[in-house]
Amino acid sequence: MDDHKQIGEAAERTGLSLRTIRYYEEVGLITPSARSHGGFRLYTDSDIARLMLVKRMKPLGFSLDEMRDLLSVLDELDRADLEPAARASAHERLGMFEAAADERCASLRSQLETAEEFAHSLRRESRQQARHHESAGQDQ
Repeated sequence: MDDHKQIGEAAERTGLSLRTIRYYEEVGLITPSARSHGGFRLYTDSDIARLMLVKRMKPLGFSLDEMRDLLSVLDELDRADLEPAARASAHERLGMFEAAADERCASLRSQLETAEEFAHSLRRESRQQARHHESAGQDQ
């Protein structure tokens, strides 16, 4: 039982709220590996790793269906008895997720660059306004 963590510890380790973890269970993304005699959700390190994977996909805009699909692909690849053709197909699907993640990261970098340029222009405008205000005050 020591290798199982209750939802509070899973939340603490992942930085996710209890509500979010319960939601991920409701929508079929993460299922706790066990339940205590009292009905409490119990998570293994593997379950927590899956929660972290979902957490990392979220800011990249992956849908719940895409998250579910990636978790399914990873589960397939973990199977020792997977046929070679199915393994090749799963690797191809995993590659598609990798490409999508790279593309979304590039898009986020571009958005960040635009936001930083905007913030820089605001700082520059603010300094110019302050200098203009100071010089106008000295002219009086």
